[in-house]
Amino acid sequence: MFLVDSNVVVYRFDTAFPGKQAAAEALIRAGIASGELRLPYQALVESMAALTRPRRDGSPAILPADAAARELEELSLSATVLYPDERVFHTALRGALAYQLPWFDALVWAVADRHGIPTLYTEDFGAGRIYGRTRVVNPFAPSPTR
Repeated sequence: MFLVDSNVVVYRFDTAFPGKQAAAEALIRAGIASGELRLPYQALVESMAALTRPRRDGSPAILPADAAARELEELSLSATVLYPDERVFHTALRGALAYQLPWFDALVWAVADRHGIPTLYTEDFGAGRIYGRTRVVNPFAPSPTR
């Protein structure tokens, strides 16, 4: 069982980064096929915002809103979505302080901790680090065998 952060979901559709797009697509497809993929609700919300806003350089959004909505709805129906509860909130508060995580990263980690998920795929916080019971893996990092 593993959790993916919003950056993994966003890169799945971002043609500006073909290597990351391929890695995100492979990870998400494998997780759906195996039934191991878990999505924090927050990642879906953040992904909708990131996919539909114009890029910083002024170029168009990654996806139009209607396409992003369809893709995220399909993804949410293909994997288990984990919604926050009071325990996630309190765990995130403690985790943000204990691990010095930014608030939104602490919320994602707290979902993993709350549900006993051993692996969190993200490029946003320390790859290889273990927070509580969860190891962070950067799915876009070069393989150590290369």
